[in-house]
Amino acid sequence: MRVISCIVTEHNLWLVLLAALMCVTGCWVTIGLLDRARKTVGVQMRGWLFLTAVAAGSSIWCTHFIAMLAYRPGAPITFDPALTMISLVIAMVGTGAGFGLALDKGRGLAPEWGGCLVGLAISAMHYTGMIAYHVAGIVEWDAFYVVASVLIAMAFAAVAIGQAVRRPQRWSHYLGIGLLVLAIVGLHFTAMAAVAVTPLSFITTGTNPDILEAMAVAVAVVGLIVAATGFASYLIDERGRAESFERLQHLALNDSLTGLANRVSFNDRLDHEIERAREDQDMMTAVIVIDLDHFKEINDLRGHAAGDQALKIIARRLAKLTGDGEFVARLGGDEFAAIKRFKDQNDLLGLVSRLEKSLFEPLRIDDFETVTGASIGVAVYPRDGADRERLVSNADLAMYRAKNDVTRAVCFYESTMDETARARRALATDLRQAIERGELSLHYQVQTSVQTGATCGYEALLRWTHPVHGMVPPAEFIPIAEENGSILAIGEWVLRTACRQAASWDNGHKIAVNLSPVQFAHADLATLVHQILVETGLSPKRLELELTESTIVADKVRTLHVLRQIKALGVTIAIDDFGTGYSSLDTLRSFPFDKIKLDRSFMADVERSPQAKAIIRAVLTLGRSLDIPVLAEGVETHVQLTILQVEGCNEAQGYFLGRPKPIDQIVLIGEPDAQDGRPTFKQPARMRTAAG
Repeated sequence: MRVISCIVTEHNLWLVLLAALMCVTGCWVTIGLLDRARKTVGVQMRGWLFLTAVAAGSSIWCTHFIAMLAYRPGAPITFDPALTMISLVIAMVGTGAGFGLALDKGRGLAPEWGGCLVGLAISAMHYTGMIAYHVAGIVEWDAFYVVASVLIAMAFAAVAIGQAVRRPQRWSHYLGIGLLVLAIVGLHFTAMAAVAVTPLSFITTGTNPDILEAMAVAVAVVGLIVAATGFASYLIDERGRAESFERLQHLALNDSLTGLANRVSFNDRLDHEIERAREDQDMMTAVIVIDLDHFKEINDLRGHAAGDQALKIIARRLAKLTGDGEFVARLGGDEFAAIKRFKDQNDLLGLVSRLEKSLFEPLRIDDFETVTGASIGVAVYPRDGADRERLVSNADLAMYRAKNDVTRAVCFYESTMDETARARRALATDLRQAIERGELSLHYQVQTSVQTGATCGYEALLRWTHPVHGMVPPAEFIPIAEENGSILAIGEWVLRTACRQAASWDNGHKIAVNLSPVQFAHADLATLVHQILVETGLSPKRLELELTESTIVADKVRTLHVLRQIKALGVTIAIDDFGTGYSSLDTLRSFPFDKIKLDRSFMADVERSPQAKAIIRAVLTLGRSLDIPVLAEGVETHVQLTILQVEGCNEAQGYFLGRPKPIDQIVLIGEPDAQDGRPTFKQPARMRTAAG
């Protein structure tokens, strides 16, 4: 009651309300800044602690100063300016130390001890300010109220800071503000209740009361400006954090290149649509997987910048054509996906049709126009899968079926695809053990001189005899080996076996071995070739390595470096399947190949196609100009051989000249037969011995 009486009878209530406004505002800003400091570390935390101390100290000091100006002791008063400023410094430093202790995570009761230190700082500031408060009278202090005021400040401040630091929920935030206000107000008015002033009538000079009121307003304005500055810093940082969060969230859920949703967003959306379809039995959800067909050619021929531009154009088209219940995303690389919620099958077919039409429209990139095309696979929930993983997997299977079928771009999932995929996986597993089981073998196809019919060498061709499926075509198992990485071990086995068998021949013929692009990407090929040559004793000049131009295009700089290392060993290099794919003259200029192998597709058409014959003539002319011999593959008739003789081809290979055969059946080309020009064959005793 004494405290309440002190407030009501001994204070200017208008200034008391102004002090209360200052106190509440300051505490609100202080707790907000302290929360921001709690969420940071290092230099940032120290910066926020500084702002917190400034806001808290100035708010507490302003509250105290205004409340002191509101006090009416009944006698003239003056202020000691030095001690008044010292009290402000005490408030800032003391509260700063308390907040710093409160955020020390290494101490169990650090928030409460820090709050006690804040309470002591408030008390020290108040009583220093009271010393600076000079009143014309006799001042008496009640020790009980002095001690009570300090305990109130420490207790409420400890609980307030503890709430603000330990429990960062919104209600704890507001509770901390209220308790800190009680700590400041409780200290001040309890301490003022401890004061009794007996005026001295002979002292009449003091500060004009009107000036004191003006000072109170001025101090309040300055204090509010300081608090507003702290609040503005909080708002700026909060806005920056919100923008950073939105930016990071966008990066996490959207593709950075195209702006479409990424795989994470796609998975979340598909889970949501599946759950929705479970609740509504009439609703179905389709997953549509899209893989661009000719995107790699854009990257290889026009560079990655053109490839990125193509992806952006395609992404814009896909985003524009989607409507309600439809969703598109880029899963990575040149792979996109869509989700369709539907009840009528025609709605799904409509989206698929729009997608197909959009993906097959020409792309214009600078002065270059192309059509990427796409393979599209579709799987439908719940018919084709009960969860996200199964649906996406089945849509992928359908997409690969479409990619392997040149007659269609869209394929819907069928259960038989699973059987095909399982069979392919089983074949891949068996292929890894084929070397150990002795299931691999080499067949050799003869390469002859077109003009003389003499044997020039042999090409080693890999064969796999599966214990259950019998002879598996290379076109079937080689891609599997390249996908699962077993091509490295298989390629090394082929190279070592071919070199060892060729080293046993006494005729000096060359042996040609095909190399996979994977061998260039994942192995120290030059070292391997050198090691095998030393191990088998084969002369380097008798080994010819064949590679397609697509192998070079995949990583031109590295591949050409490896080829130069191999060529330095004395091994010859042939470019295979020339005339198809890229057939870049720059490739022939960049590396001095020892042989050009003309693709068999031209020989198949040479008897009836003037264009094929013209291409053969052009390649042969190119070879002569570059002084590179040309070997024509796929010679199957006497007429084809005659055309090559007339056109001046160097070498030939094909069924007409000799089918691929195992080592124990191989024959060397002898002299041409006098009757029809077709070569006759004799098998040398040396090779029979080696085979046996």
